[in-house]
Amino acid sequence: MTDPKKNPNKQRRSFFWRRNTIPVPNIEKPASQPEPILRDAHKWFRPTILKGAVVALGIVAVLPKSANGQFGIDTAAILAALSKMQSLMSTYIAAPLRTINQYEQSTAKYEQEVMYPLTAINQAKTSVAQSENQFNQVSGLFRVNVASATLPQSQSLEALLLSHSAANVPSVSGQFQNVYGVVMPQNAASPQVRSMTDMSDAEAQDAMKRAIEIDTLADAELNEANQMGQQISQAAPGSAPILEAEADVWVVRANAYTQAALAELMRTRGMDLANQSARAKLATTDNTTNNDLINGALTNR
Repeated sequence: MTDPKKNPNKQRRSFFWRRNTIPVPNIEKPASQPEPILRDAHKWFRPTILKGAVVALGIVAVLPKSANGQFGIDTAAILAALSKMQSLMSTYIAAPLRTINQYEQSTAKYEQEVMYPLTAINQAKTSVAQSENQFNQVSGLFRVNVASATLPQSQSLEALLLSHSAANVPSVSGQFQNVYGVVMPQNAASPQVRSMTDMSDAEAQDAMKRAIEIDTLADAELNEANQMGQQISQAAPGSAPILEAEADVWVVRANAYTQAALAELMRTRGMDLANQSARAKLATTDNTTNNDLINGALTNR
């Protein structure tokens, strides 16, 4: 009998797909040799040990693994690490911060009790408030009416000169001519006299205009001084240097305005001296002319 495993006509079985029956050729065999017994073809889905093992491994591979809950060993390790970290922070961070806080409190106490005592600050504020009240009473003296003109034209010019408004400067020339007149005509006086008169009128008008401008600047300075006084009475000790610097700037400006007023006074004084010199020169010229006329008259006689 032929061994079935070595039979060349044996059907080969596939693993997962359906087996197709392999046709067996009809070969005549000797009568003495028995016909081999053919096994029936199995279906592809027939369970085997190998298939079962493969399926079991796949199920094990896709099953989720177990994890530790919130009361597992991982939570305990985290809590221990946090406790250790808290201990380190308390030792190496909290202690230095506590020392720094003590130093800052000591410094603040020194500043409040020695450098900037509250009693001294309140006394200084009270003193500033009293000074401001006195200054407000004195500043009212600058607003006292000193107008003295009685005629209409003179009153108009005087009102402009005491207006404390730089916007009235262009109107000074017309009011000045209404009061002091214009330069005499060409044939009414000598050219020297006309020039001297014109220059005197110009300088007088310049001085009047400059006086109005300086009054305006003085009012601005007084208003700024009032604001500074109010700020100082309400300011904190740390802001005192800032207010002091601002006051220094206004002092420089006030000095500049004072210098401008002084220059105008010097110009006015120079014009006065020039007029006196011109009068002396004109008188000398007139005397020379008169002497020549007298000498000529006596000689002709």
